[in-house]
Amino acid sequence: MGRVVLVTGISRDIGRRFARAAAGDPSIDRVIGVDVVPPRGDIGDVSFVRADIRSPVIAKVLAKEDVDTVVHMSVIATPGSAGGRGTMKELNVIGSMQLLAACQKSATVQRLVVKSTTTVYGSGPRDPAMFTEDMGPKRLPSSGYAKDVFEIEGYVRGFARRRPDVDVTLVRAANVIGPHVSSPLTNYFRLPVVPRVLGFDPRLQFLHEDDLMRVLRHAATTGTTGTFNVAGDGLLTLSQAVRRLGTPSVSLPRFAVGRLGATMRQARLSDFSPEQLGFLTYGRGVDTTRMRTELGFEPEYTTAEAFADFCRSIAPQRSVVAQRREEAVGG
Repeated sequence: MGRVVLVTGISRDIGRRFARAAAGDPSIDRVIGVDVVPPRGDIGDVSFVRADIRSPVIAKVLAKEDVDTVVHMSVIATPGSAGGRGTMKELNVIGSMQLLAACQKSATVQRLVVKSTTTVYGSGPRDPAMFTEDMGPKRLPSSGYAKDVFEIEGYVRGFARRRPDVDVTLVRAANVIGPHVSSPLTNYFRLPVVPRVLGFDPRLQFLHEDDLMRVLRHAATTGTTGTFNVAGDGLLTLSQAVRRLGTPSVSLPRFAVGRLGATMRQARLSDFSPEQLGFLTYGRGVDTTRMRTELGFEPEYTTAEAFADFCRSIAPQRSVVAQRREEAVGG
């Protein structure tokens, strides 16, 4: 018999896509997708169960379906999509705690994979050139997505100590980018004019969306334990990224970019958070040696190739906008 995999956060596009990809793996017998609302789009052979991971009912789902592998993907990065910061924290932290409690009591769960993020390291002027998995943030996050992820990782490590018989893998993914990704960062790059922080040219590191699917599937089927930075080879500076986009940019003082971000957030144009402002000021780089030597994973896309694929996806949109402008002027 193959594995029985439960995937959380299946109503979001990234969770739905991973669940479908996992269902096509010959080593996986069944995939159960869990969320509070049904996913939009085709889920193929994935079985959907309407359940809230903040509720103890998730333990019943694990038992009923004989789940042996859990892939936790329902950590939300943007308060706007969750209905506010309070709801976002509840979904992220309380939901993860309840899921881990259910896994701890389960007699069938043998493997836990948690999608985390390199955002947990933060971005600051005293950061090392490259973060390794053994390093922590120079300053503990005080709010937002980074704080949620920091707390969740702590709970996951506690679970691993309590259940040493369960293989636990933390995937710290760099900023995910690609044609189908909608995130605060991709929305930033889709702006008609890209605001930049005056005097700074941060280093950026990306992971292609297809490589995220591949590494989660790899972690779910190989059982390698530990915490792993996952990113495409190489780095891009923000100035290089903007030039490759072919989009005009404007350099503003940091406080002005922060105010602009707050305005865009209020207008629901983008979830431009303080942590994103820090990233676009100081950038971040992570060491991926452990990804190759211990996890045994190699991304297909470099950072530059992942960004190029994203650029190709928005080029037709820019062409349509430019054409409409020309037609309006001509008319």
